[in-house]
Amino acid sequence: MIKEACIENIAEAIEAQKNGADRVELCENLAVGGTTPSYGTIKFCKRNLKIPFMTMIRPRGGNFVYSDLELEIMKEDIQVCKLLGSDGVVFGILTPDNKVDVENTRAMVEYAKPMQVTYHKAFDEVANPIEELNKLIECGVDRVLTSGTKATAEEGKDILNELIKHANGRIKIIVAGKVLESNLADLQKKIKATEFHGRRIVFNPDDM
Repeated sequence: MIKEACIENIAEAIEAQKNGADRVELCENLAVGGTTPSYGTIKFCKRNLKIPFMTMIRPRGGNFVYSDLELEIMKEDIQVCKLLGSDGVVFGILTPDNKVDVENTRAMVEYAKPMQVTYHKAFDEVANPIEELNKLIECGVDRVLTSGTKATAEEGKDILNELIKHANGRIKIIVAGKVLESNLADLQKKIKATEFHGRRIVFNPDDM
């Protein structure tokens, strides 16, 4: 099982590693759901971590429908991640009617190579998760971060299991949505996933 900790600074990244995280998702501004971290933060994560880290690519809070200018900014940030040695990037791009933006997602996946790509919880805004999962598979996305379109993994467990079954190894489903150190074992019994993600999956940042 992979435990991915969602963190928003270098101190939390190091603490997550110390507490047994297998991978971290590096963000800033988690109060708005996470935005792209600074050049320096990415650089020092690479220097100080022995575990893989995925870097959030999101130019602002709010919705996941981006202008051409914002998409160009995302491409520049992906290039920075490549240069600095991030193991992968995390993004989500939707159309105005809340479907996967296939054209821009495919372009970003190609641009990110050879890094790994996770499609983040923008996925939870879609109406037909199976149909949209097929699009992500076609685009070459490696993982999708989701709580099964519900507020929590517990609430979304049936849809999550359906997504995992449908994926059939073609894409990884990372279970998210109030995944805690305290409920992880219980969620593992209910959801047949191999990767779990949470802000408090290995430690509580509020205790730092």
